[in-house]
Amino acid sequence: MTSQFSVSGQTALITGASSGIGKVIAEQFAADGANVVICSRERDNVQPVADGITDAGGEALAVECDVTDREAVNAVVAATVETFGGVNTLVNNAGASFMADFEDISENGWKTIVDINLHGTYHCSQAAGAVMRERGGGSIVNIASVAGQQGSPYMSHYGASKAAVINLTKSLSFEWADDDVRVNGIAPGFVATPGVESQMGVTGENIDRTEVKRRIGVSEEIADIAQFLASPASSYIVGETITAQGVPRILESPEL
Repeated sequence: MTSQFSVSGQTALITGASSGIGKVIAEQFAADGANVVICSRERDNVQPVADGITDAGGEALAVECDVTDREAVNAVVAATVETFGGVNTLVNNAGASFMADFEDISENGWKTIVDINLHGTYHCSQAAGAVMRERGGGSIVNIASVAGQQGSPYMSHYGASKAAVINLTKSLSFEWADDDVRVNGIAPGFVATPGVESQMGVTGENIDRTEVKRRIGVSEEIADIAQFLASPASSYIVGETITAQGVPRILESPEL
């Protein structure tokens, strides 16, 4: 039996869904029968994703939303409830980063990344979580990063913000367990998204999911974990952050 892995009938709100991991999560959830509300800072960027889902027979609503703006976040949650009757799953995927030496990161640059990655997660979790807690529970999936687990040279602002998201995941999962809201996270390593391709100069072409020995993944692999965490199959997983980074980096040739 595999029905416990399904998100059919759920309503999922997915932030940062105009491209990359968020877009693929939205498409996969919709293909499995979920209603999806997808947002990004520019509606023109996310509307084509919704149109593609609708054309494929799914249910999708595109909304413009800056996750650092609480009024905008409240509005997208209200639109979700008005259109689909509630919120079962929130995927906090909206994020940002850039590469720079720590000493070259301006205060504005630091605040911008922390505001989107951490404060945005706070806004969305509070707003959507209020609906879940009032209506019998739900699931929150926070997209963190291995950068938040093991340090992030030249992306210290990003790593610090994602470390905070991982800690928030654990803390919030404890606080909201009595309300039947499960909070978990995913810490991806390198994933061949358009953003990673532009920053790192890597490409997602010809990545073979059956190959075990690799250190770059595809968005579909993260979407699979997100669906698992949103489904009844993960009912006993609470407050965890699942690492998805391929082969671990260990000392391959020890020298005594």
